[in-house]
Amino acid sequence: MINLETPKKQAQLIDQAHQLAMNMLRPISRKYDRAEHEYPKELDMLAALIDGVSETGATGGAGAGGVRRDETPDKDPSKVRNGANLASVLSVAEMCWGDTALLLSMPRQGLGNSAIASVANEEQLERYKGTWAAMAITEPGIGSDSANLATTAVKDGDEYVINGEKIYVTSGDRADSVVVWATLDKELGRAAIKSFLVRKNNPGLKVERLEHKLGIRASDTAAITFTDCRVPAEDLLGSPEIDTKSGFAGAMATFDNTRPLVAAMAIGCARASLDLTRDLLEQAGVTIDYDRPAERQVAAAAKFLQLEADWEGAQLLMMQAAWMADNRKPNSLEASMAKAKAGRVGSDVTLSCVQLCGTLGYSEGELLEKWARDSKILDIFEGTQQIQQLIVARRILGLTSSELK
Repeated sequence: MINLETPKKQAQLIDQAHQLAMNMLRPISRKYDRAEHEYPKELDMLAALIDGVSETGATGGAGAGGVRRDETPDKDPSKVRNGANLASVLSVAEMCWGDTALLLSMPRQGLGNSAIASVANEEQLERYKGTWAAMAITEPGIGSDSANLATTAVKDGDEYVINGEKIYVTSGDRADSVVVWATLDKELGRAAIKSFLVRKNNPGLKVERLEHKLGIRASDTAAITFTDCRVPAEDLLGSPEIDTKSGFAGAMATFDNTRPLVAAMAIGCARASLDLTRDLLEQAGVTIDYDRPAERQVAAAAKFLQLEADWEGAQLLMMQAAWMADNRKPNSLEASMAKAKAGRVGSDVTLSCVQLCGTLGYSEGELLEKWARDSKILDIFEGTQQIQQLIVARRILGLTSSELK
């Protein structure tokens, strides 16, 4: 049976992640928000520290690199496990309490690394060890409709030739490789979509520009073109076979891994806003009393309690999605529910905290306005709020994408 209390065995990891966020990320948060596109050199030491933790075999980590789903037979199927997926989302939330953009900028902790963890075979996992992978899905004019990708990958001997354009690639400039989604055959639809690991030094790959953004400014976001870009066939992630029966399932397995992580980012950013807002309200003489009904407290305190209740609901959904992955249960529905709830709550909480704190919330004297800007992307990338609701509806009603659009 699921127990959504924070596992005791994860307490030390969570505390370590919080200390890193407080002492290393939070102090440089404003600096790199203002210095957009400048690489945060302070992260090199932190990344090396996380790599060291990973090499010791410790469960989970403080980054967003994702966790491979364990498919080995369990000697005791009735055993409940709080494993690496739960550890990852909890530590990511703590790191984003420090700064979401800096977490996304951390070497070897990109969303592309999470994609590799999801679908790569064992030989590829070993070969790609140590790479920093961006993830390139979005294309001009397609938006959230990932099934209609225009980027193509054509087999030519022992290589694939990739042609197309990708936009809004997180860490697209700094990463040393890119996980690219492309179709092997447009006529076969979703089933022909595969992901490839493309090295940045591959001829034909070009970073066209860096985007100027509302939030997560410390994280570079790039537009990348592929012009007759040749990729070894061995760098197609997972199986090259086109299975029309499974359809888009292989590619979508990546999202089951990344969406709880993005939910965790929203949880951490919103928690930072709530913690600071509580302190600022108390300094202004507003006491939040958890032993009295909200309707019997001042309006600011009542609003704060409502925001915390919404935040806790989102946190529990995030933990449920990760827990299910640890216990080898299908979690596509729960991953989308967690992403939808946390994305919406993150934006609502951070903007409401700006409003509750008035001039302090809106000015750059505090980080509240920055967190409100940063949180918006967490409701957009890895599938927008509307797409998540559509996926949830399909799963609950048992309808296909052609039956419910």
